[in-house]
Amino acid sequence: MRGGTLDGRFRDPVRHDGIRGAGGHGIMLALMRSMLLVMTGALAALGQTTELLWPGGAPGAAGEEDQDKPSITIYLAEKAIVLKYRLGPRYRHPAPLNDAQRAIRMVRSRAAEFKIDPKRIGIWGFSAGGHLAATAATHFDSGRPNSADPVERAGSRPDFAILCYPVISFREYAHAGSRRNLLGDHPDPKLVENLSNETQVTPETPPTFLFHTNDDPGVPVENSVLFYLALRRAKVPAEMHIYEHGRHGVGLAPGDPVLSTWPPRLADWLRVRGII
Repeated sequence: MRGGTLDGRFRDPVRHDGIRGAGGHGIMLALMRSMLLVMTGALAALGQTTELLWPGGAPGAAGEEDQDKPSITIYLAEKAIVLKYRLGPRYRHPAPLNDAQRAIRMVRSRAAEFKIDPKRIGIWGFSAGGHLAATAATHFDSGRPNSADPVERAGSRPDFAILCYPVISFREYAHAGSRRNLLGDHPDPKLVENLSNETQVTPETPPTFLFHTNDDPGVPVENSVLFYLALRRAKVPAEMHIYEHGRHGVGLAPGDPVLSTWPPRLADWLRVRGII
């Protein structure tokens, strides 16, 4: 299935590569820095839940943890759909958000075709990908029911969010490279405020899981803390795990006996939420 990019050459940048895998598990190995992964199934028990996975790395750069994405797919996925989305600095805001919203709408509008539950579509973002995921979780609409385009009739609100060492704020604790690539060198202060996602949380923001490390040298842990506190104020169900030590971009941390415990904590949260 292929449409095209949202920059005028195509409309929907979606390619369905089917199921790749062994031992009954789908494995998506074609994940690249400018791609988005839609995963169906988790822990062999996720059923009809779908997650949209945003890779990490500042907009325009690949994250070190990208090497773990096939492992994440093996760990959580049975099916996968890859979608390309636009990155800075070539494409500024709102291009990435438009692509993310369009992706959510498309997956939801074609839920029957993909054999997923349209009310169980989540997003998962790492680092700068976490900013895009958090932006999609705080900037959404219910769709345009009178649109001639069936995709646009679907809502863009994700049903849950998973944010791993995410860029959240473009204010005091901003990751300068992410802000510059997305907004340019001299952004409008109102836009900075609007995309500081801790200021955009409402009771409609979806339930969220956060993972970070206290001494993250790339993205200050305050990003996750600020978002968690905003979720609490809005009474949005949330769970946050902050580990004392760990580098930025740790991914699944398979070689670290402590940090590698965060994926099981995520699985527990998904079970508690009734998602798996």
